[in-house]
Amino acid sequence: MAKITTHSRELLNDACNPYKTEIESLLEKEKNILKLIEQDDTGAAYKRMMLVEDMIFIATIYMTMNNLSVEILETKNTDALNEARKVLYKAVIYLEEIVTNIVDAPYSEYQENVARIINIPLDKRYFIVRKLGLAIRLLMDAYGENTKWKWAFVELNGRFAVTAKNMIDMKAVSKSYFDPQHAEHDTTVYYVRLVRRMLEQSADQYRDKYELATRRIDDMRNAILFVAAQRRFCIILNETEEADELKKKGQVWKDKLENDRKKGIAR
Repeated sequence: MAKITTHSRELLNDACNPYKTEIESLLEKEKNILKLIEQDDTGAAYKRMMLVEDMIFIATIYMTMNNLSVEILETKNTDALNEARKVLYKAVIYLEEIVTNIVDAPYSEYQENVARIINIPLDKRYFIVRKLGLAIRLLMDAYGENTKWKWAFVELNGRFAVTAKNMIDMKAVSKSYFDPQHAEHDTTVYYVRLVRRMLEQSADQYRDKYELATRRIDDMRNAILFVAAQRRFCIILNETEEADELKKKGQVWKDKLENDRKKGIAR
C-alpha cells in the first residue's frame, strides 16, 4: 500500500465533499418524510417505498466514496462501507414495515399489507428488488470475502428475501404466471424465479451459519422456515413433486436440529 500523504487525503476529501452534501440532503429528506408519516399515515406505504429507493441510492454513494478511497489512497474506506451497510438495513426495515417480515405463512396473513402498495406495478416492485439485491451484492464484494460481517449478511439477505416475497400479490401472480398472454406474465415469471432462488440461498446460508459458526437454534430454525417458504411457492404453482421433496428436506433438517439439541450441540 502506498504511503498516505496529506495531499492525497485532501484530494480524497475534495472528491468526496459533493457526495457528502448529497447524502446530507437525502437524510434530511428522510427525516421530513418520517415526520409526515408520524403526523398522517395516509399513503405511508408509498412514502416508505420512496425511502427504500433513497436508501439504496445513499448506499451507492457511500460505495462510490469507498471506490475513490481505494483509487486515491489505495485503501478501503471502512467507515463509508459501514454506513452503506446501515442504510441498506434501513431499506429492508422500511420494506418490512410495508409488507411485514413473515417468512412462511398463508398469503391471507399479510394480504392487507400488500394491498397498501396496490398502485405500484409488479415491474416496478421487481425493479426495486433487483436494485436492492445488486446494492447488497456490491457491498459484500466491497467488504471482501474475509469480512467480519460475513455472517451478518446472512441475516440481511434473508430479511431482504422475505420482503421481496411479501411484495408479491400471490392471488394475481398465481394467474399471470400461467397465462402467457397476460401483460405481466414475463415479469411474474422472472420475479417468482428470483424470489425462489433468494429463498433457497437464504435457507442454505442460515444452515451454513448454524453449522460453521453459531450452532444457534434460531439460525437452524430460520433455515427450516425458508425451506417451508420455498415449499409454499411449489404448492401455489402446483409443483407437487418438488413440494414433497422440500417437505422431506425440511423434516430432515428438523430432525437434525432436534438431535443436535439433545446432544447439547445446539444452543
